[in-house]
Amino acid sequence: MSVASPRVTEARERVTTFLDRIGDLRRLTDVEFLGLRFDAGLAWVHFAEGIGGYGAAPSEQGLVDDLLAAAGCPPPRQDIAHLMIAPTIAVHGTPRQQASWLRPLFTGEEIWCQLFSEPGAGSDLASLAVRATPDGSTWRLTGEKVWSTFAHLSRWAMVLARSDPEVPKHRGLTMFCVDMQLPGVRVSPLRQMTGQAEFNQVHFDDVMIDDTARLGQIGAGWTVTLTTLMNERSNVGDGLAVMGGDFAASLEQRWIEGGDDLTRHRDELVGELVRRRVMRLLVRRGAAAAQEQTPGPDGSLNKLILGESNQDASSLLVTLAGAAGMLYPSGYAVRGDLGIDAFTSDTEDASAQERFLRTRANTIEGGTTEVMRNILGERVLGLPGEPRTDRDLAWSRVPRN
Repeated sequence: MSVASPRVTEARERVTTFLDRIGDLRRLTDVEFLGLRFDAGLAWVHFAEGIGGYGAAPSEQGLVDDLLAAAGCPPPRQDIAHLMIAPTIAVHGTPRQQASWLRPLFTGEEIWCQLFSEPGAGSDLASLAVRATPDGSTWRLTGEKVWSTFAHLSRWAMVLARSDPEVPKHRGLTMFCVDMQLPGVRVSPLRQMTGQAEFNQVHFDDVMIDDTARLGQIGAGWTVTLTTLMNERSNVGDGLAVMGGDFAASLEQRWIEGGDDLTRHRDELVGELVRRRVMRLLVRRGAAAAQEQTPGPDGSLNKLILGESNQDASSLLVTLAGAAGMLYPSGYAVRGDLGIDAFTSDTEDASAQERFLRTRANTIEGGTTEVMRNILGERVLGLPGEPRTDRDLAWSRVPRN
């Protein structure tokens, strides 16, 4: 009989004490409950006390989540803000910023987005051109961001901008947290081939922001960004794994159904089922490692393999549908409800055709396949990096399209 570690015992005791103090859950709204959960240090248990945690190991989060779920407690929304932006604020934010932003972020009262990519700076993010020009104790923000998930719904945005064009590109960046309701912020939804519109273009037309909105030091934006990107790639990999589980169930169902139409695709189907099992083991290994340390470049492996595998699986499912696979039953009309809950991982209800269309983005979002391969080659395998002729060149002197 195994004995629980002191950390596990503490997590159980904290949850028990919290639930006893709460009493009848029915008297609370979801927002009220999540606020109390944050105050009890059970939001992100590995964060410091006072900002949603109690300094536990990341591995205790799953236990806390399971105990609260078993008690019938409402879960927080697992979105960009919860998984990527909150850890960045916890590491780089001032005490005042953490106190102001983290609680309403966790309760879902304030939706956040991250504004990184630009029309001329996608894979080479550090070449971005949105300018943050100092003006006394304020900054003037000008330029355009693109592929910004949930920007049309967000109250706040984490924005990476160029604060000094006369130094090399990685050293002239600064991060800001911008109120999306400020004058000069314009958001234009981008329609996807699935018919959804979760991505956006965001324009900053001389938006004035106070220096208190700066996250991290001036010129240290790339360091702040890496914190976000490591969490993003790890969590995008986890999300793709969930989608992959849905694909595996669909493929296994087709295997059970069998039939003459399956004969010529039997090798493909078996190969994909084997691949799914291997993916499951890979994800488990990555999850175990991530729970004991800050996400690193290894997370790019899951993101790379799962993205490509999901595309292959969705293609096979459409092929197995025969001629019907060429049709899109739900059509291409933009969904009427553009609320954030409309874009959760509802692959169980999605048609094979919608899954096929949506997975085209899996090898682009959160870093392209090519970028993932470079990261793994250079930072995991230790291979020589690609030649970078602009490494020590001032950004203003780098040729641009």
